[in-house]
Amino acid sequence: MAYRTEHPDPQFRRESYECLNGEWEFEIGSAERKTNLPLSSVIEVPFCPESKLSGIGVTDFISDCIYSRIITVTEEDLRQRLVLHCGAVDHRATVYLNGIKICSHVGGYTPFEAELNSAAKAGENRLTIAVHDDTRERILSGKQSGKRESFGCFYTRTTGIWQTVWLERTPRKYVRSFRFYPDETSGVLEAEIETEGAGTLSVRVFFEGREVGRAEGETVFRKRFRIPLSERHLWEVGNGRLYDVEIAFGEDKVYSYFGLRSVRYEGYRFLLNGKSVFQRFVLDQGYYPDGIYTAPSVQNLKEDIALSRSLGFNGTRLHQKLFEPRYLYECDKAGHMVWGEYASWGICYDSLKELGGFLAEWREALERDFNHPCIVQWCPLNETWENLDDRAKTRDIRFVEAVYAFTKTLDGTRPCVDVSGGYHGRYTDLFDFHCYHSSEEIAKYLKAIEERGELIMDTIYAAEPERDAVYNGALPLNASEYGGVAFSPNGGAAGLSATAPCVQEKSAWGYRASASEEEFVKEYIGATKRFLECGLISGFCYTQLYDVEQEQNGFYNYRRKPKLSEEAMQKIAACNRTTAEIEKGTEPKQEYILPGYEDKEKIRPANAG
Repeated sequence: MAYRTEHPDPQFRRESYECLNGEWEFEIGSAERKTNLPLSSVIEVPFCPESKLSGIGVTDFISDCIYSRIITVTEEDLRQRLVLHCGAVDHRATVYLNGIKICSHVGGYTPFEAELNSAAKAGENRLTIAVHDDTRERILSGKQSGKRESFGCFYTRTTGIWQTVWLERTPRKYVRSFRFYPDETSGVLEAEIETEGAGTLSVRVFFEGREVGRAEGETVFRKRFRIPLSERHLWEVGNGRLYDVEIAFGEDKVYSYFGLRSVRYEGYRFLLNGKSVFQRFVLDQGYYPDGIYTAPSVQNLKEDIALSRSLGFNGTRLHQKLFEPRYLYECDKAGHMVWGEYASWGICYDSLKELGGFLAEWREALERDFNHPCIVQWCPLNETWENLDDRAKTRDIRFVEAVYAFTKTLDGTRPCVDVSGGYHGRYTDLFDFHCYHSSEEIAKYLKAIEERGELIMDTIYAAEPERDAVYNGALPLNASEYGGVAFSPNGGAAGLSATAPCVQEKSAWGYRASASEEEFVKEYIGATKRFLECGLISGFCYTQLYDVEQEQNGFYNYRRKPKLSEEAMQKIAACNRTTAEIEKGTEPKQEYILPGYEDKEKIRPANAG
């Protein structure tokens, strides 16, 4: 069976695409003296060797491995640019062609390319990719387990290639990159395009096959066009309405798309195209039973979005992983909002020594995903209040502040929450918090917000009050993680009450547990209604859409089968679709500004340092 042969990134597509997914030669171990030799076993790319679909299925630590295959190169290829693209290789990858080193790349979640012409020859060529990856070395690894086995909310590791690998042929003068800046109020697209070389550059915009705008001009390196659109179709929740784009530069032609929309916060409200929209989000960690980080097919990606929408959610928080561009494309088409997050766990925050490495990877993520209309907010970091495995070291607040400033410099078109959960730095567009408490406890916190503009939240760890996140009353609010209630109709966490902790690290982990479907639904509706009814809350994110390995707090199990009855699911969906208090009316909600915080551009949360 051929897996994942579709184009991986419709945001940047050329007709010369040649998919290299499929059978590769493979070995576990160092690439020393094997950069131009056949290997002893085979693997199915793009699935990691820990996965069942790879044909390997080794879940122990794999610190080094090697991939190799033969590619055929023509004389015409040698006259053009022959480029290898890797969607994602975890963590450090080195590319060789015919034993000659071409390039290295560090970062297990971001794409890279390698121009092969310097080592290519007409006929058969051996392409080799050597990988080093070890979560014990303090690298950005998200939810990948640092232990031999999975535990708690850490899961099976992903080593090596886990996204599509492909070849492209381009002219020597070619389109390097582009950014789209759509203006939904005026119906205008501004397009900034970078090229390699000088020449004539043209842009054509289509909607459902009809040309609705075009521009042309001479360029040297960079050109910015302003393109009025003859038809105005907004990107909205539940309706993507994408415009297609064709960019031509000499003999090079690239196809892309964009959505016409704007996003911002005003007062406490999140605005999509100037209209208050409550973010009804659910957590999605992007894991698959047989592929781990990699979905077996595009259909799996579509189905996860459909499952979310069927429960009344209008968006997804993509958690501790940079999701593949094809998933974002499906969200773009569906009008499904997402937060763009990174796999920030795994490194130290107690000093600035690892800041550069994070920013290098995060920059590549921002550049890859800038044009996706579904991304309505950046969320680079998650729960950085301490190093997760060393409670004696508190992280350096400058790390958080530098990441926020860096993000806003690269993209000023979207809001950014500096860090989700726990402490915030001095600069953030949103104060969000994690709350894995009961609905009754949530009500107490929200009452304090409404009456005093104050939130003192002990987040996940109720036993450690020094981790409290203190809200100053001036910023928009979002409950970006809540729920986390473990429930299994076939046992597991069943039998525990809704107030009991559920910390079965290797069997049925959750923040709390529910003993019955009736109890689960009652608690869900109780907590969710409290957020919807609070006029100062702009959104929530429930943990989570489906179980992942031992973590059993999803609506669906790991195979995406419902754990609740149809009646229960309908009750949950109806609750989620209730109009939120903050969506009513058009005037911004009253803001609570504490003394010393009148200038919102210089807000410093009380807990910032």
